[in-house]
Amino acid sequence: MRAQVIKKFMEVFQHEQKTVCFSPGRINLIGEHTDYNEGFVMPAAINLGIYMALAANDLSICRVYSIDFEEEFTFHLEALAPKKGHWATYIMGIISQLQQAGYPVKSFDMVFGGDLPIGAGLSSSAALECAAGFGLSQLFKFDIPKHSLIHYAQKAENLFAGVQCGVMDQFASVMGKKDHVIRLDCRDLSFDYFPLNLEHYQLLLVDTQVKHSLADSAYNSRRFDCAEVVLLAQQNQVGITSLRDLKLKHLDEIVPFIEEEVLGRGIYVIEENERVMEASEALKEGNLIKVGELMYASHLGLSDKYGVSCPELDFLVEFTKPLDAILGSRMMGGGFGGCTINIIRNDFQEEFQRIITSAYDHRFMKSPKFYQVRLEEGTRLI
Repeated sequence: MRAQVIKKFMEVFQHEQKTVCFSPGRINLIGEHTDYNEGFVMPAAINLGIYMALAANDLSICRVYSIDFEEEFTFHLEALAPKKGHWATYIMGIISQLQQAGYPVKSFDMVFGGDLPIGAGLSSSAALECAAGFGLSQLFKFDIPKHSLIHYAQKAENLFAGVQCGVMDQFASVMGKKDHVIRLDCRDLSFDYFPLNLEHYQLLLVDTQVKHSLADSAYNSRRFDCAEVVLLAQQNQVGITSLRDLKLKHLDEIVPFIEEEVLGRGIYVIEENERVMEASEALKEGNLIKVGELMYASHLGLSDKYGVSCPELDFLVEFTKPLDAILGSRMMGGGFGGCTINIIRNDFQEEFQRIITSAYDHRFMKSPKFYQVRLEEGTRLI
């Protein structure tokens, strides 16, 4: 893909690139929908991502070509505006953030492409934002600190794309470490790395082929539900600023004043934060069986209490439960489609793909896709 991006750059713009970078997608082992509640998550950068080539130009416009969409898009740096549903929105969004921070972005040419499936819950938008921010920082020698780059990329998604995402996706894309997951505290961005020693197992993603769009889904409404739980809890508890500060016992006092469905959102987040901490201890002990059990519990909460699963995701997870060669499975990402993440024994992968494809096709009249992923370093020059 790197060679393809460089070749396409020359074909489209008739001059050589000056900077080539890579920004990975991410998986999340456990800790879903906790990031925007100032909770704990456990993501990791993967070997799939966005490759990008850049060079300055002497024109009055920026020219960007997407290999995946086979489309060129041009814009003026003085007239950045969201283009709903278009990939260029993420690039213009990060540029807007850099400009507001005082970085003098000049006109440029850019080509990008990737092996990261779009809409599969692997955070392709964050990978694109981080690639663009990092690439421009390298091209124009801004030397933007990693934590600042993460912040700008998140704001680009919030303000330009209209998705009120937390910081997890961008953090994992930039700060990834080979063969490690990150336990990130989304309140203060403190973090620790934990080794994921899979030995005879691997991470396998099963793509439902149901495409989600967080901006058009119930994602933002879940944030409002969580805020309602916090608002009611604040009437009885001092020092409560987010669900991060609550224990299950605190919710007993607000039961008469809240809808059961909304209360379930808060219960899930509190329990999921506890699961992340339990998973941390299990990883330190090398206890993959415990990690797998926590993954199944996470999916149950996401489906029954948080309401962000779908029939396809539930089917894929339930299918794995009787299989001894799979330690854990759950939906991953925003929900309403995308992938499940599975810890599966190496020698069972081919057989598993065969039998689950047959069952899934029989049930939903479509075939899933599979992605074997490895944990890799974060955004970098290549």
